[in-house]
Parts: sequence; structure tokens; C-alpha cells
Amino acid sequence: MSEAQTVHLSYDDGARAVELAREAVEAYVLQGQREQPGSMRDAFYARTGAFVRVTSNRGRGRLRGCAGAYRGSDQLGHAIVDAAITAASDDSCGSEIEPPELQHLNISVCVVCNHVLTNDPLADLELGTHGVALDADGQHAWMYPTLPVENGWNEEQFLTHACRKAGLSPLAWQDDDTMITLFEGQVFRERPEGGSVEQL
Repeated sequence: MSEAQTVHLSYDDGARAVELAREAVEAYVLQGQREQPGSMRDAFYARTGAFVRVTSNRGRGRLRGCAGAYRGSDQLGHAIVDAAITAASDDSCGSEIEPPELQHLNISVCVVCNHVLTNDPLADLELGTHGVALDADGQHAWMYPTLPVENGWNEEQFLTHACRKAGLSPLAWQDDDTMITLFEGQVFRERPEGGSVEQL
């Protein structure tokens, strides 16, 4: 079992994390530059994983980019910036975010509090609390903690979608040689209607 450096963000820290992710996306899309975190809040010096998820708020709200890692040696502020840039690039969903899209995006950040390798994912997985990272046969995939709640998935469906994302058999999560890590995190996002940030 392994854990990330314990991190707990206040609401203000979480709101700043989302703001930082948006600044990084906009700097990358508009100028092709890497936004520096600048003067960081104390919580952003912790070394832990983070994910940034970018969706369009037009139509069905399709995914435009998602990137990050549940563990890392970088300070949180830098991890957020790096994940945001990757999410905005064509390395994420196959097409780079374009400048006209910026005003129609919704950005969320998941800051990893801890992670654990599980031998019984069906029993250990808590929907809405855990994200899933899966490794097998050189394939890797991870799924954001809020996805099963947003899509009405049960535990088996969540694990099945993670397997498919990794290009594996839908039941690969049952194989003994499949490594499954559950990660917990605080999720903050821009409200769909605009304005303030909410914690999920």
C-alpha cells in the first residue's frame, strides 16, 4: 500500500486550483506558453498527484481533455499546470483546444489525497469517492472519481469502462495480473452556469 502526501485543500485553495488550471489552459491555447504557478498557496507546495478535466458546456458537454497522475514528485501547483496543458493539447482527446472554445469550457481539478492498491476492487471501491487507475499487459488507464455518479454506473460498470479505456477486455479487472489502484481526491470545478467554483 502506498499513499500520497496527505493534502487537504480549503475551499479557497480549491477555487485557486481551478483558476490556475484555467490560466494554464488559456496561456497554452492562446500563446503556446507554459503558465508558471507564480506565488503559490502553501497547500500547492505539497507533492501529490492531480488531474485536470476539461469539458465543453455546449450540447451534451463532451470531454475535451483530461490528464494527470494519481502520484507524482512535483509540487501540486506544477502538477496542476502540467495536467492542464496536456488536457488542452492533442495528446489528450486527439484534438487540441482552439481559442474560440475557451469561453465554452468547464474545468475541474481533482487533487489526490491518497491512493491504495486493491486486491478486491468490487468491495473496496466507493462510487463518487474513488477514481480508478488500472495497469495490465503494458496498458494503462485511469478514470475520474465523479464519472460513475455523472453516468449512473455501478461498480462493475466503472471498472469495465476503465478496462475498455485501457484497450483491454471489459473483464480484465477480474484478472490476477491486473493492478488496480483506487485514488481519493478533492474535486473542484467551475459551475456549469459560470461564475463561482463548487466542491463536489
